[in-house]
Amino acid sequence: MLPEVASWLRRRSWAAADRPVETLLAAKRAAGAAGSVSVVLPALDEEPTVGEIVGAIRTELMERMPLVDELVVVDSGSVDRTAERAAAAGARVVHRDDILPRLPAEPGKGEVLWRSLLVTRGEIVCFIDADLREFDPAFVTGIIGPLLTDPGIQLVKAMYDRPLETAGAVVPAGGGRVTELVARPLLNLHWPQLAGFVQPLGGEYAARRTLLERLPFPTGYGVELGLLVDALDAVGLDALAQVDVGVRHHRHQDGQALGRMAATIYRTALERLDRTHRLKAGDGLLHPLLTQFSRDPETRGFTAHTHPVPAVERPPVRTLPEYPGR
Repeated sequence: MLPEVASWLRRRSWAAADRPVETLLAAKRAAGAAGSVSVVLPALDEEPTVGEIVGAIRTELMERMPLVDELVVVDSGSVDRTAERAAAAGARVVHRDDILPRLPAEPGKGEVLWRSLLVTRGEIVCFIDADLREFDPAFVTGIIGPLLTDPGIQLVKAMYDRPLETAGAVVPAGGGRVTELVARPLLNLHWPQLAGFVQPLGGEYAARRTLLERLPFPTGYGVELGLLVDALDAVGLDALAQVDVGVRHHRHQDGQALGRMAATIYRTALERLDRTHRLKAGDGLLHPLLTQFSRDPETRGFTAHTHPVPAVERPPVRTLPEYPGR
């Protein structure tokens, strides 16, 4: 990987346990208004899981430890009891179409995240997906921690193991298929400074409002890649960070849904390459290495593995002097 990325990995990658809750509370008090935290859950038909997540955040991080100031679930049109479960567990529930009603809503997660900025007040905004199972409040404390303790940090992504759980079987590192097959190659080849992110598409991340309010939000599945790329351009790599929060258990989508997600993410990348007049890969754009990550069983940290990406092409065989008929 780039020397800049190797240095960033050492300096800007932490574990949630590196910042105990007591440290965060002290930093929050010292920060005053700048340390206010809003947690947002975008939700669409998440009745089975949203209540448990909201309840854990409300109990552990608002009542027991006053780290979170505001907990909002933005419902994007659920037909189940998502809104009811979220409200009963202690969240303020806002319906997507009630936010900025003069502008008809687009479908997609990014639309919900963008609109949430209009109904929240915290100077630190923390996004948490509503389909997580076995939720741990460290998902929140881990990613808001660097923002509370280091004024130079602007955006923090969670990193974690993502097992694939299907048909009664568990593949320990089998989740995140779109990340490994689409997003990671795109980032490594076109934005190699972002090659150190373990979970670039993860839905758990926190950022300063002053950054989020000046970034465009892709309305669909491309929102995570788009925000990461645009944040790099806006504030530079050293203002970005990641925190290890353990294991992420969630609902997995079928192959066709993953295909739609992959296409949206690819288009989001193309839009940014075109916008910056870098659509054609040149020497300064394309970095032909791919960095991947695995959990080290001894240190329990993530280990980077970098591989070359072959790009050699042979000419048409009929152009060879040895080809029969020449």
